[in-house]
Amino acid sequence: MNSRSSIALATITLLCAGLPRAAVAQAAKDLVGSWTVISVDNVSRDGARTPAFGPNPKGIVIFGNDGRYVELIMRSDLPKFAAASRLQGTPEENKAVAQGVLAFFGPYSMTGNVVTLTVERSSYPNWTGGDQKRTVTSFTHDQMTWTNSAGSGGGLVELVAKRVK
Repeated sequence: MNSRSSIALATITLLCAGLPRAAVAQAAKDLVGSWTVISVDNVSRDGARTPAFGPNPKGIVIFGNDGRYVELIMRSDLPKFAAASRLQGTPEENKAVAQGVLAFFGPYSMTGNVVTLTVERSSYPNWTGGDQKRTVTSFTHDQMTWTNSAGSGGGLVELVAKRVK
């Protein structure tokens, strides 16, 4: 390489070093840790968004370095049970909880930008025993966005989570 090429390459490298990059997790180890759920939106074909768990969902996704995960998402406005016993909820209270909570766990793996969540058990029993695929569309050390093309309520779902520090 001649000196002119070396100078040009060095200049390009320095100029690009300060530019923001769209990153995607490179391996399952990049996911390890706890993530607080920021938003979960159903996304229609025309791009319209509807909060899947209300306007201020609460939740956590934990990826262990042992290859296991747990995901828990719920509405922030779940009703308290009048009977003060989860075993004595009214039909309306039980319906609100069933529709307002999603919890599942099992082993996970990652290939490219696709996270495969093998579901050992789920509060949505239809997922139990199967795999759920999540496509990571944006990733930094502190925040991640992924999509699920087959959400539990049907259709495309986008989840945004922030790493717990």
